[in-house]
Amino acid sequence: MKVVLRHPKREITVEGPKLVRELLEHLEIVPESVLVIRENELLTRSDKVEADDTIELRPVISGGA
Repeated sequence: MKVVLRHPKREITVEGPKLVRELLEHLEIVPESVLVIRENELLTRSDKVEADDTIELRPVISGGA
């Protein structure tokens, strides 16, 4: 699968299929720190990502006034 990371911006290839939680473990990413998106769909840790999918990992940003 192709994984698009936004910060820093880069693309990597990971063997699949995998559950989202397995993918994040493999990439050593804290699950609470990113949103996992396939096309326009927000994925949960229990969703399966197929070998031919392209997913995007966007950092979670918090703020306030």
